[in-house]
Amino acid sequence: MTERDGERSGRVDVEIGVAPADSEAAQLCLGRYFAELDARFSTGFDVEAGPDPDAADYEPPNGVFLIARIDEKAIGCGGVHLLGPADASPVVGEIKRMWVAEEARGNGVATALLQELERWAAELGFGVVRLDTNATLTEAHALYAKHGYRRIDPYRDDNPFADYFFEKTIDPPA
Repeated sequence: MTERDGERSGRVDVEIGVAPADSEAAQLCLGRYFAELDARFSTGFDVEAGPDPDAADYEPPNGVFLIARIDEKAIGCGGVHLLGPADASPVVGEIKRMWVAEEARGNGVATALLQELERWAAELGFGVVRLDTNATLTEAHALYAKHGYRRIDPYRDDNPFADYFFEKTIDPPA
């Protein structure tokens, strides 16, 4: 996938592709993401304090992990995985660990990454995707609202960093 609609600095070519969640690129992005959360959250951030799906949860048919790159440099990531039973109706997936490097923000990367996660969710047969986020991440709230996510009641209580919960119905693949 290539996103060419820059919002801040003009044209930017972003390539988004599948990678193992335990790959070097994924671990680089996740490390930067966790460091940013630790700096931004008033309580700090500890990945061990909340739910953290295993790398295997991000492998088809139960999920996928994506890396966004500009000029082959990993600048973003995100995953979607099965949240509930595979035989539920609708099947529910969860978007986790969506992050874009500060130097790449404002160029449509987050939108491209979110849309690709949604496309994969549909391919995996998820009819609904959910996510949680922290009150501090106001940019994320705006992104999700802009793309049709609606606030919902908490769907889990095991994430001490989650203040808001969102959901979106996903259309099946064409």
